[in-house]
Amino acid sequence: MAFSKPAEVIERFGVHEGQVVADLGAGSGFYTFAAAKLVGGSGRVYAIEVQNEVLTRLANQARHEKITNITFLHADMERLGGTKIADNTVDSALVCNVLFQVENKPAFLQEVKRILKPGGRVLAVDWAGSFGGTGPQPHHVVNETAARGLFKAAGFAEVGAIPAGDHHWGFVFRK
Repeated sequence: MAFSKPAEVIERFGVHEGQVVADLGAGSGFYTFAAAKLVGGSGRVYAIEVQNEVLTRLANQARHEKITNITFLHADMERLGGTKIADNTVDSALVCNVLFQVENKPAFLQEVKRILKPGGRVLAVDWAGSFGGTGPQPHHVVNETAARGLFKAAGFAEVGAIPAGDHHWGFVFRK
């Protein structure tokens, strides 16, 4: 697979009917909408974003597609409690193509850990490099080794790798 295919990656990760999923840094919404289809009517997806205009666009898309199991949250994800989601309520967290943008990565990962249920899992996907204008600037790239170190330092256990495309790495971690 050339570029990351969110629906395939989410399915491999194991999102399923009835789960509560948080997409931290929802951005394009590709992971949000893929997760919403898999969790179904008995599940819930939190699309969390710092940019209001992005949330508005995603909410309009959900309305247009008649998808009702997504909650849109404007949040400071780099502050403990910043997502406004209660402690230990999320089955799975999606940290996809966002680590390279996060300034305070340790604080961000503590917020992810706070909202996850005990044993909850994180799907982490990000750019493997900077590819001539596609992807982040080289100095913003978080490589696989650095990402593993960040999650381990935050108290997560690595479960394994997940194929995420030619230009992305992917890992699963557990709280």
